[in-house]
Amino acid sequence: MMLAGAEVLALELNPAVLGKIAPAMEASVAGKAAAGIVTLAVKDGKVVHHEAVGMADIAAGKPMAKDAVFWIASMTKPITALAVMMLQDEGKLSIDDPVMKHLPEFKGQMLINEKTAEQTVLVKPTRPITIKDLLTHTSGLVGNSPLDGDALDVLNLKEAVITYALSPLQFEPGSKWSYCNPGINTLGRIVEVVSGEEYAKFLEKRLFKPLGMRETTFWPSKKQLARLATSYKPTAGGKGLEPTTIRYLTPPFSNKKRAPLAAGGLFSTADDLLKLYVMVLNGGEADGKRYISEKSLQLMTANQTGELKAGFTDGMGMGLGFQVVREPVGVTAMLSPGTFGHGGAHGTQGWIDPVKKTIYIMLIQRAGLKNGDASPMRQAFQDAAAATLSKPE
Repeated sequence: MMLAGAEVLALELNPAVLGKIAPAMEASVAGKAAAGIVTLAVKDGKVVHHEAVGMADIAAGKPMAKDAVFWIASMTKPITALAVMMLQDEGKLSIDDPVMKHLPEFKGQMLINEKTAEQTVLVKPTRPITIKDLLTHTSGLVGNSPLDGDALDVLNLKEAVITYALSPLQFEPGSKWSYCNPGINTLGRIVEVVSGEEYAKFLEKRLFKPLGMRETTFWPSKKQLARLATSYKPTAGGKGLEPTTIRYLTPPFSNKKRAPLAAGGLFSTADDLLKLYVMVLNGGEADGKRYISEKSLQLMTANQTGELKAGFTDGMGMGLGFQVVREPVGVTAMLSPGTFGHGGAHGTQGWIDPVKKTIYIMLIQRAGLKNGDASPMRQAFQDAAAATLSKPE
């Protein structure tokens, strides 16, 4: 079934599904797992659930709203990957290209062979890292990004990526999966070099604006900040919640010198994310416009890492930017094999089940989760939605 983004959002909600999910989310709020939650579910081209529960700001007594703005963190990663694959469709790069073809600073990068307190022995890797390695978190690049610390306010993507190139590889490219923010930031820089446009401008021009994603940005406006959900962390005793900072909101908020973090800097809303996911579920097309080829999307949403242990829950594989469910188990038990998506640092989640034609979006702002991909809120949301959606109406 071909979905039309604008039409999907206008369809009538399903009271049966609304009646199942909201109480499960309210229980999570009552248990202090999160202050507030926005959830949205699509089944067979229909929005069957869209609800907000709890508070966006506890101290201010501000209820959570369906149009609340959230820092979606690493849910940015598949969006960066989409940009890369769009450029492959145009013949401007290949995911099999060595990174150094587009970023010469990676020429001659070395590999740590042995490291002791006294010395570090470097050797030449068996092969250079490729764009595909970056997309699948198998590059071996250094794990800590300068953009994750105070340098976020100083370095741009170009400068940060140079620091990755100067750092030795941690393991042979392709030999294992290791979640790597620097790798995705490097992809953002490749987008800039290959397209000739700044990374953030490329996303705005090629994805956000044509899809009508008016709320998705690296730099929230004053009006958007008024709808920003406060981020919370557990109190010292673990029985309550207290506000915490979002690192990527550096005053002044409108200062675009703050680097657009390709690995996790975007803010968005449930409605905006739905527009993107509808396009993806449609095979790369929305409202008569093609954004990416079906072939590229098939590559993005298929497991590319074989039997390597990937992801943060059991049974996961890694596509190109998207995490992929290989074997549904635990928090993914209700999903079909081949379901793909991504989570974010403060518990946000977005998953697409292509078999059941279902989209799951859950937005929270909760720091300190042991594992956001296996959070009790995600489990409760997907369990409640799947239990209802699997039954014939």
